[in-house]
Amino acid sequence: MTEQFANIIQIIFADLILSGDNALIIGMAASGLPPKLRKRAIFLGMALAAFFRIFFAAIASILLSIPGILFFGGLLLFLVCWRFYKELKGKLNDKKEVCSDQKSYQGSPAKQLFSALVTITLADVSMSIDNVVAVAAIAREDTTLLIFGLVLAIMFMAFFATIIMNVLTRYSWLSWLGLIFLVYLSTKMVLDGFPEFFGILTSI
Repeated sequence: MTEQFANIIQIIFADLILSGDNALIIGMAASGLPPKLRKRAIFLGMALAAFFRIFFAAIASILLSIPGILFFGGLLLFLVCWRFYKELKGKLNDKKEVCSDQKSYQGSPAKQLFSALVTITLADVSMSIDNVVAVAAIAREDTTLLIFGLVLAIMFMAFFATIIMNVLTRYSWLSWLGLIFLVYLSTKMVLDGFPEFFGILTSI
């Protein structure tokens, strides 16, 4: 009983940290869209995140057996960072007005929403792997704990994503701090996964 309680506490902390990363991605992507598209982007982003978490949870045992999985997840997250960097740089160059809701948005609403969802999807794949691997490692063979961690992660994302979007919409300069954090997270995932990846290369 004590061990299971300790595992629950560990899962809560892991979800708080890792779901916050997912929420940051969704919030950043949504804050860059016109006001009328933001809620839709958050809803679809949440749906995608939930799907990938459920999918990766279903194959958690397989993920845990793949050497260097975090390394590849980190590389994927670097791609997300690059997409965000280009988006933030473009907005910085095109910024002509003071009010964030009066920005000039390029492309049709459908194209803007699609671009944001591509970014969210790439991040969801990377971060869902990270989250599910962490929770599965704690839960081990306990399916109930794994499902608990999955549901809790989705709830945390729903709560944090809207808050982050509202803050970044009001204070757009914070997006650069978010990008710096994502670069740090990507680097950490690559470095954590590199020893296993390097082991594969040396064994070939």
